[in-house]
Amino acid sequence: MHIKTLSKRNLRRRHRLALAFVLLGLIIQLLAACGPQGRKPITSLPANLEAQMTYEVLNVYPHDPEAFTQGLIYLDGVLYESTGLYGRSSLRKVALETGEVLQIIDISPEYFAEGLTDWEDTLVQLTWQEETGFVYHQDDFSLLKRFTYPTEGWGLTQDGEKLIMSDGTDRLFFLDPETYQVLESLRVTWEGEPVQRINELEFIQGEVFANIWQTDDIIRINPQTGKVMGWIDMRGILPSESKNQQTDVLNGIAYDPEEDRLFITGKFWPSLFEVRLIPVDKDNY
Repeated sequence: MHIKTLSKRNLRRRHRLALAFVLLGLIIQLLAACGPQGRKPITSLPANLEAQMTYEVLNVYPHDPEAFTQGLIYLDGVLYESTGLYGRSSLRKVALETGEVLQIIDISPEYFAEGLTDWEDTLVQLTWQEETGFVYHQDDFSLLKRFTYPTEGWGLTQDGEKLIMSDGTDRLFFLDPETYQVLESLRVTWEGEPVQRINELEFIQGEVFANIWQTDDIIRINPQTGKVMGWIDMRGILPSESKNQQTDVLNGIAYDPEEDRLFITGKFWPSLFEVRLIPVDKDNY
């Protein structure tokens, strides 16, 4: 019996061929990891938020330019929005991608609607100076109850245990979500000084994000101490060519916790922005 032996040249050739197949497999795996399914999505909030942050725009969506936005939340794949002004206030359900109003009820003209949040299967809406809140069923917007509070109503959010309300001063109010009674209030401060005109609110990763009325600033508040953890400079987010005489201030923060997406808009703005927070470039400020 003859045993066929491979020459050194053939062995080297086989080794090179085997190595080539291994390298090809690695390249295919790397390409797959960089493809649409393997690419790590860009999210809105970095792991560490600095005291001074700004933004970059990830996506722009249509927004009703006739909506005087006072409250905004993202829930179950859609936006819910509270719009204000006497005779024009509403509660609406809005498609994120198109801005289409999917469902709407008008608020009685003697009320100026304000902040909005969800609680279990309900939506809770404030009014400005009427000291009255409304509770609706999330599905059909049927009115379930009314409640009262002793201050103006501005922004509203919730932390899973309590409702959190602002009244345009330097205070946050914590309400029982079943009785709507004020349980406690907290003074909001930055370096020991009160921060006034706290407006629309959103609870995000253990902090309260808040618009400051008539500014381009969003602050991050520690809900245990009231201390401002940082500022987010939103200047320039709405391009000048998108503004008209009716365009009003930045107001409207919504957050998608499942995909870590942060949405920003304003009163009578034609656009809603998905943004990513980035540190301030101190050389340009």
